[in-house]
Amino acid sequence: MNLANKITLARIILVPVVMLFLLVKYDLGQFRIGQGVITVSEIIATLVFILAAVTDGLDGYIARKRKLVTNLGKFLDPLADKLLISAALISLVEMQRLDAWIAIVIISREFAVTGLRLVAAAEGNVIAASPLGKLKTIVQIIAIAALMLNNFPFSFIAFPFSQILIWLAVLITIWSGIDYFLKNRSVIHFSKSR
Repeated sequence: MNLANKITLARIILVPVVMLFLLVKYDLGQFRIGQGVITVSEIIATLVFILAAVTDGLDGYIARKRKLVTNLGKFLDPLADKLLISAALISLVEMQRLDAWIAIVIISREFAVTGLRLVAAAEGNVIAASPLGKLKTIVQIIAIAALMLNNFPFSFIAFPFSQILIWLAVLITIWSGIDYFLKNRSVIHFSKSR
C-alpha cells in the first residue's frame, strides 16, 4: 500500500461522503441564486467531489514519477473513477437534476470500455487511456460539478451552462467509447475466435 494507492483509496472513501452531503437533507443553510437555490450541503459535496476528482491525476503522477505502479493501483484507479462518476450521476438523478437516461448512457459506456480492457488484459494487452477519454473525464467532472451547484454562477444570468455541458459530456462519452472499440477491434475479433 504505497502513497499512490493510498490516494486512490482515499478517493474511494470520498464517494460516500459526496453522496451523503448530496442526498441527506442537512439544514446547514442555503442561498438563493438567480432562478434557483443552492444548499451549503451541495457546496460541500461539490468541493469534496472536485477534491476526489483531482486526486485521480495526482495518484497516477505519483505512481509514475516514483515508480510505484502496482497491480493493485491498476485495479483500484479505474474502479475509483467509475465509482465517483457513477455515484455522482445517480445522486443527481435522485435530486432530479439529471435525466436517468443520461446517467445510464455514461455509466454503460464506462462498463463497456472496462469490459474491453479486461478482455485485452486477459490476452496480455493494455489499453491505455486515450486523449479523447481524458477529455471525456474532464468534461464529465465539470458538468457534474455544475449540476451539483445547480448551475451556479450561471443561474444569475439564466444561462444553461450545466445543461449544455452535460449534453457535451454525453456526446464525448459516446464518441470516445466508439473510438476505443474501433481502435481496439482486433481484441474483440481475437477473443471471438477462441
